[in-house]
Amino acid sequence: MATSVIDSPVFRDLFTEPRVRKIWSDSGRTEQYLAVEAALSEVQGRLGIIPADAAKKIASVCLLEKIDMVRLADETAEIGYPVLPLVHQIQSLAGDAGDWCHWGATTQDITDTATVLQIKASLDVVADLLERCIAAASGLARAHRDLPMVGRSNLQQAVPITFGFKMARLAACLLRHRERLAELRPRIEVLEFGGACGTLASLGDRGLDVQKVLADTLGLARPPITWHTDRDSIAETACFLGLVTGTLSKFATDLKTMMMTEVNEAAEPFVLNRGSSSTMPQKRNPISCCYITACAASVRQSTAALLGSMDADHERSTGPWEIEWIELPRIFSLASGALSQAAFVLEGLEVNGDRMAANLGITKGLIMSEAVMMALAPKIGRGQAHDMLYKVCRAALEQNRSLAEMLKADDAVTEQLSHRQIDHLTDPARYLGCAGEMIDAVLAHSTTSDHDPITTLAENLDEGSPSRAIADS
Repeated sequence: MATSVIDSPVFRDLFTEPRVRKIWSDSGRTEQYLAVEAALSEVQGRLGIIPADAAKKIASVCLLEKIDMVRLADETAEIGYPVLPLVHQIQSLAGDAGDWCHWGATTQDITDTATVLQIKASLDVVADLLERCIAAASGLARAHRDLPMVGRSNLQQAVPITFGFKMARLAACLLRHRERLAELRPRIEVLEFGGACGTLASLGDRGLDVQKVLADTLGLARPPITWHTDRDSIAETACFLGLVTGTLSKFATDLKTMMMTEVNEAAEPFVLNRGSSSTMPQKRNPISCCYITACAASVRQSTAALLGSMDADHERSTGPWEIEWIELPRIFSLASGALSQAAFVLEGLEVNGDRMAANLGITKGLIMSEAVMMALAPKIGRGQAHDMLYKVCRAALEQNRSLAEMLKADDAVTEQLSHRQIDHLTDPARYLGCAGEMIDAVLAHSTTSDHDPITTLAENLDEGSPSRAIADS
């Protein structure tokens, strides 16, 4: 019976992505073991290291449907590793040809190479989901480029931003993850084939020949040296997924607060009955965000555990290696689940521009105090301007009046600013800084992988910013 949310028929589609779950299943892993054993025999037959007829026979029986999984499980429990029990079955199925199976290889060669093939297939899915998230976030940034909303600092209203700016920041993070993924794949998608302690001594002077052709056959890179106990690339991949899910968790945290009844600025896509409460019919809970947060927290902890597999002794280790067997399926399954949930949310996100406008107004203009302060600063000094605005804001709160009213009634202010300037300075739509240009830079980068968003931003920005123009008006 399933005891994990990854395998549970009830929970698995909430926490994981089906394609990745299949890759890391018993059948998925065993298929990769068989693929490596078949490729090894075919390559050695082609190179004349084992008889060609034996190689063909071995490859012909390396099929999942021919494997007795119950027997495999029982023998694995006895031996401690699944590769040798699998080799026993291949040998039996291949008859006399079976004596040439697993020639010159060691258990870890097959296990590690199969794991790399699982990682490679999983990263294909991750890349697909990541592209969906990038496209959706970029689309939201473009559609809402100039939609003003509250920017928050320490959960308090700070200064205006745009919703497009918020989504462009998410897109920029995801674009960096795309770059990280492209950079790490050549480091992790590497064959492991070194024999007992990595020297390929069992194959005499033909070891590197087999290694090269085997790598080509499996679509993997050839290692410069055996890496049995050097687990940095696998750890790097896990850390990458920790970073990706961390970004998604930040987005989910923002959206959860934006879905609060009192805020109501954005919401997960509406699906009938999704997020319903068993006792409160009016509720619409942030379901996907909750699962993203849970997945990200679990990936983070699993990544920390997997880093322990780097503490491997000598040329073949005692124990840390098995941590990967526990944590890699969990990390990939939960990371893909978080990405799948995020893609769903972003592709159908509901944006409430009217509520964003209303929330901009709930402080009656106090959110624009910085704009006024910066307009006064060149005239009376920044420190004095800050103190003046602080007193005006406190009085506005006490008297429940708007910032504009209080400013217009203050002689010290009106000596420096006209009523027209005050009206301009207290309009949130006029204090968006370089948000639009930054959004455009991210969107330009999202369409081409070799575009530098920082350079684009520098090229696009004019010498005078909108905030300076307002201050000078």
